Amino acid sequence: MLKRIHHVGVVVPNLEEGLRFWRDCLGLEFKKSATVADQGVRAALLDAGGSEIELLEPLSPDNGVGKFLARRGGGLHHVCFESDAVSADLEEARAKGIQLIDQKPRKGLAGMICFLHPKATRGVLVEYAEPIEE
Repeated sequence: MLKRIHHVGVVVPNLEEGLRFWRDCLGLEFKKSATVADQGVRAALLDAGGSEIELLEPLSPDNGVGKFLARRGGGLHHVCFESDAVSADLEEARAKGIQLIDQKPRKGLAGMICFLHPKATRGVLVEYAEPIEE
């Protein structure tokens, strides 16, 4: 079941510059960062008071995030809903005929994740994430 907005993804041309704004200027608390090679990004999560901001820097201009940056210059990229059972929520979306990007969950910075195709969500890239306890 979907529980809440877990995070909002924001594409930035440079992760360190993005952190200087979101962390240093706005005062959001840095939680963690990692290179997520299979998604082609360096990413950081910041606490936004019950939700999070995920900053995404593309590792290549040829992946989805890199193309987004080239087209739009960065900015709001996706909305992620927290799930308590991401596999079940993905199957429910599939049963409802929602077009999917991921056919099965995969590991991401926010836990086990999957994406719904923006063509099915009226133009919004939607992610589901089941956080993994660290």
